[in-house]
Amino acid sequence: MNYTQAVGEKSTVKLTINFTEEEWQGAISQAYLKTRGKYAVPGFRKGKAPKPVIENYYGKGVFYDEAFNVLYREHYFAILEKEKDNFTAVGEPELSVEEMEEGKGITLTAVVPVKPEVEIETYKGLKIKKYEYNVTEADIDAEAKKLLERNATEVEVTDRPCKNGDKVNIDFSGSVDGEKFAGGTAEGYDLVLGSGSFIPGFEAQVEGMEIGGARDITVKFPEDYQADNLRGKDAVFAIKLNKITENKLPELNDEYVKKHAGAETVEEYRNNVRERLLKSAENRSRDETENSIVEEICKHAKAEIPEAMIESEIDSMVKDFSYRLMYQGIKLEDYVKYMGQTMEQFREQFKPQAQPRVMSQLVIDKIIRTEGIGATDAEIDAKIEEQGKSVGKSFEEYKKSMDPRQADYIKNDIIVTKLFDFLMSNNELYTEGGAAEKTAEKPAAKSAKKTTKKKA
Repeated sequence: MNYTQAVGEKSTVKLTINFTEEEWQGAISQAYLKTRGKYAVPGFRKGKAPKPVIENYYGKGVFYDEAFNVLYREHYFAILEKEKDNFTAVGEPELSVEEMEEGKGITLTAVVPVKPEVEIETYKGLKIKKYEYNVTEADIDAEAKKLLERNATEVEVTDRPCKNGDKVNIDFSGSVDGEKFAGGTAEGYDLVLGSGSFIPGFEAQVEGMEIGGARDITVKFPEDYQADNLRGKDAVFAIKLNKITENKLPELNDEYVKKHAGAETVEEYRNNVRERLLKSAENRSRDETENSIVEEICKHAKAEIPEAMIESEIDSMVKDFSYRLMYQGIKLEDYVKYMGQTMEQFREQFKPQAQPRVMSQLVIDKIIRTEGIGATDAEIDAKIEEQGKSVGKSFEEYKKSMDPRQADYIKNDIIVTKLFDFLMSNNELYTEGGAAEKTAEKPAAKSAKKTTKKKA
């Protein structure tokens, strides 16, 4: 076997693989041994007919398809391994027979979608928005309210109209252009007003209704609504209000926080909440700033992204969506059916997000390679030791108990942190309404780190 390679269109490489007659006949013999049990020939028990007899009965090419598969399995992946420094396959190849002549072997071609080369105009000296989030006393009050709501008492209301924050039990029936649509009708549905569970405008128009009252409300489905047939459409919902309940909250005092929040006093509890929210705000600021950096650099980058990479990213996004549904006890197939979509339509809605996500992965990978950013064994060991201490284990104990993939995760985490240290110190970051500033603030972006870890 020998092969040649040539750069193809749209980030592909064409492999032309030549097999001798001996190799081709060997593959046919393997195909015969593997598949002969499928063929019935008069006068022979199934699987016992000789190869020439089966070929004569079914045609000379009866074993060709399986023989192609034999050659593919035995040689294609070995070629990819040999050429790994030249290109990286990112999807299944398109296989075809280029030449086949009796007694002279066979030539196969494989058009392979490969990881594209990214051209980045610049990734230094850019002015990029920096995100900052603060914590207010109102934020702490909101967290305290959530704590109280865990032990709230539900009380039925009969002497007033419903208002924001109430739980209402309603019947509703929705229609678009006079026609009812899937998922638009329910009876005895419990809805917390102000929760944002329904499309914009729905809950606000229910407010003010009294028990036993009926009302028609008009809302507009968002342009990015999941069901294609409802996007941007006006809908009319006939509403009937059956019941109103409200939550009566307990008092926030030292006794309550000691029992339910592990704090001795209300003051200690609020300080603990403030510290937690400040940490969350800091992480959010870092995450969104790092995303902002990658988005800005991508504006200065271009690459021919093969469709296989887009489809792979969509696979990942659909899988993540499916996992989120599972936590709610819903199967993806049932959800798609409920939304009145086919799986193809459901996947298509992820495409606009998939392309920029793939580009971000490619850009991050390119900068890492260009700048030679890596992680030393000492840095990895230091991180392992740090994680071990957090769970009360020595370096040796923790490293021995680690999953091999965890070491890769740690390595990539170090590399991506270094990457954003580099990008933050080589670009000008500005806050909304503020002047641009250079900074070497240490980042901790989730999305960018997830992107690179998936790549690895």
